[in-house]
Amino acid sequence: QVQVVESGGGLVQPGGSLRLSCEASGVIFSLVDMGWYRQAPGKQRELVATITTGRITNYADSVKGRFTISRDNAKKTVYLQMNSLKPEDTAVYYCNMHRRSVDYWGQGTQVTVSS
Repeated sequence: QVQVVESGGGLVQPGGSLRLSCEASGVIFSLVDMGWYRQAPGKQRELVATITTGRITNYADSVKGRFTISRDNAKKTVYLQMNSLKPEDTAVYYCNMHRRSVDYWGQGTQVTVSS
């Protein structure tokens, strides 16, 4: 089946780092665009970062310079390296895959930044 699964979330102190992973199944991974989104308590889901098949990246202004999105086509996995984390980064992070004009979403992984 076609699906994506996130992992790597957890509890971290302000200023710390986390690395999220998202593995895709049932696709030719090198032919799909990928992205990370997040939804904080009481807020709507927002785009965090995207990466195209050609490895062109885009970031939300709020994470630019702190987060890095990358992909490993052999492992069919996209990563989100998060550094200098702030309490405002606390959210459920979702992986997105755009395939044949359809969006596929993972179940989400919780990231909590707190002292």
